[in-house]
Amino acid sequence: MPGLFQQIQAGKLWDFHGGIHPPGRKEQTNQKPIAVLPIPDRLYLPLRQHIGVAGQLLVRVGERVLKGQQLTGADNSMAVPIHAPTSGTVLNITPHTSPHPSALPELTLVLEPDGLDEWRQREPLNFLTCDNMTLLSRIQDSGIAGMGGAGFPTHIKAGLTQPVDYLIINAVECEPYISADDLLMQEAATTIVKGIDILCRLLNPKAVLIGIEDDKPIAAAAMMAACSQREHYYVRIVPTKYPSGGEKQLIQLLTNKEVPNGRRPADIGIVMQNVGTAFAIAQAVLDDHPLLSRIVTVAGDTLNQPQNVLALLGTPVSALLDACGFQSQPQQRVIMGGPMMGFTLPDLSVPVVKTTNCVLAPTAQELPAASTEMDCIRCSACADACPASLLPQQLLWYSKAKDSDKLNEYNLADCIECGACAYVCPSEIPLVQYYRVAKADIREQQREALKAEQAKARFEARNARLEQEKQERQQRNQQLAAARQQQQLASGANTAVADALARIKAKQAQAAPADERSKEQILAERELKKQQARAHQQQKAQQQKEQQQNAQQQAAGQPEQMPAATVNTDSKAAAVAAAIARAQAKKAAQATEQHATEQQVMPAPGTDKNNEAVVSAETDPRKAAIAAAIARAKAKQQAQTENENDTSAPLTTAGAVNKPAAVSDAAAEDPRKAAVAAALARAKAKKQANVEPSGQTAVSATDAAVADAVVPEAVVTEDPRKAAIAAAIARAKARKQADSENS
Repeated sequence: MPGLFQQIQAGKLWDFHGGIHPPGRKEQTNQKPIAVLPIPDRLYLPLRQHIGVAGQLLVRVGERVLKGQQLTGADNSMAVPIHAPTSGTVLNITPHTSPHPSALPELTLVLEPDGLDEWRQREPLNFLTCDNMTLLSRIQDSGIAGMGGAGFPTHIKAGLTQPVDYLIINAVECEPYISADDLLMQEAATTIVKGIDILCRLLNPKAVLIGIEDDKPIAAAAMMAACSQREHYYVRIVPTKYPSGGEKQLIQLLTNKEVPNGRRPADIGIVMQNVGTAFAIAQAVLDDHPLLSRIVTVAGDTLNQPQNVLALLGTPVSALLDACGFQSQPQQRVIMGGPMMGFTLPDLSVPVVKTTNCVLAPTAQELPAASTEMDCIRCSACADACPASLLPQQLLWYSKAKDSDKLNEYNLADCIECGACAYVCPSEIPLVQYYRVAKADIREQQREALKAEQAKARFEARNARLEQEKQERQQRNQQLAAARQQQQLASGANTAVADALARIKAKQAQAAPADERSKEQILAERELKKQQARAHQQQKAQQQKEQQQNAQQQAAGQPEQMPAATVNTDSKAAAVAAAIARAQAKKAAQATEQHATEQQVMPAPGTDKNNEAVVSAETDPRKAAIAAAIARAKAKQQAQTENENDTSAPLTTAGAVNKPAAVSDAAAEDPRKAAVAAALARAKAKKQANVEPSGQTAVSATDAAVADAVVPEAVVTEDPRKAAIAAAIARAKARKQADSENS
């Protein structure tokens, strides 16, 4: 049995699962030459027209640019620059409606052509003498991406380093209406073959397989003629069947190889490029002509002249339709792409981009709008038509349920969105739309998961770095500590350091807050303070009592008795007590002298045996009342004295009184009364001295002495100033009364 390569050389073809046969309708455009579209008034150039990232802007608003000049730079392997399709001025750089099913706005450069179509300087290359890196750089700098619809950067596919068995040029163009590649092969087959030569120089494949459907006989003949001088270039005519132009389906048709799930054609030694991409590569390398324009099929029954036009990139769709005689109808739909995989445009300002191969403007009868979606009847027609051997019915259920795990399990990623399932569905279910939404959700989830993984990796790397730095720090500290310890051991300073540490610890223990000490210590300290306070109070009370006793004894003429314990306990208190005693003795002596003087001045009145004043029958009633009050006070004092001491102290006729201790104590209890009594006694004595010779009422000197001697020492002891003031007031009153009586 011949091998695979021998079978391919022999022209054997295989088949793939599923597929449909919709009406081709290519007759409208495949019999007409390519028309050149005039330069429009405005060109709208999205910064990203491929799979990948947008390049960095190289121009500013208001800047004039030349034809072929780069507008963005390729600063990333997945970046493909865009170029100025003609000379003109950059009017604006702003978001604009994108040529995408979502119709989301993308950053777009607005160029105003000047009509001169002035080229920049060009530098063609000889690919036979150039190295591969120069060729790949020229392909990337020329902005070439896959022109079959996917838009994958061409320089990445062409720069594979792994072995390649087959280079497949896709010229099938299986979708209805589209005939752009057909006309390109009819008019530029030689240039296409030169582009294939450049790809073979980069990839060095064993064979080149050019697949063309059998409904393009003119194009197939042109390609065979162009390849007649090339060895191992094989043009293969495949049956017309949709979607035989799919990458995996065409590989299976031409080589009988299947791309494994989740893998790429390069993994099985196959690289596929579109015929339009090969043409753009030849222009970029041989003529230094970047990708500035492409052939677009403009078809539909609303057009007077449907045809293929060569349109500059950035040309609004409205300009294409106007050039072909567009006649709009109510609720007119305009579709970018073919009727199977295309999408309806939101407005006609959407521009032509690198992946735009067809613009349709059909009537409502030509392409009826989708009717109301109905329930699935489980007819399995979608599964029979699926070219990827999937189960569209299950994928529909899981797409509605947003079950990502099940969608991955049923290989949603292998869906090529050809629309064959929706085409055969009797329930008019837009299956492809559900799959597109589900794919977008999964991509977003994967993007978020990737961000989370990257954030986790950064976090773990940071923690590892911090931990390593911590360990290095600890290691350095340990080394330094060991070095210091060795140095201290060598210098004999170990003991001093230990003592210093002990002192620091002791100071910290002393300075510890109260709440860190034990409860027993706190209670013991409180009890000790209470005992000290009580002892201090008792000692103070004892000292005050002894001082009072000493003062009383001194006033009574007794020597002061200071206990030795008091002197020894508090020398300062003893000194104060001695000073007070001396002051009291001095004042007592003065009071005694004053009392003796008053006794010498006063005449001795007549007294009875009880030392009571003798009052005549002619006495003044006021004086009699005073004498009676004095007598009652004396009687009361004597009764108190007798009750306390059970002894009596008789008054002498001279007025001298042997004062008992009880009297002194009573006077000490109420010094004010004693002072008043003394003052009254002195006043009586003075009045006795001024008595008239007529023999009126007189108070005896004995009574005055008794009244004066009740407790004079107590007054001096307690507050001598107050006693003196009271005595002075009493004398003044007595003198005033005496003057009033004399007058």
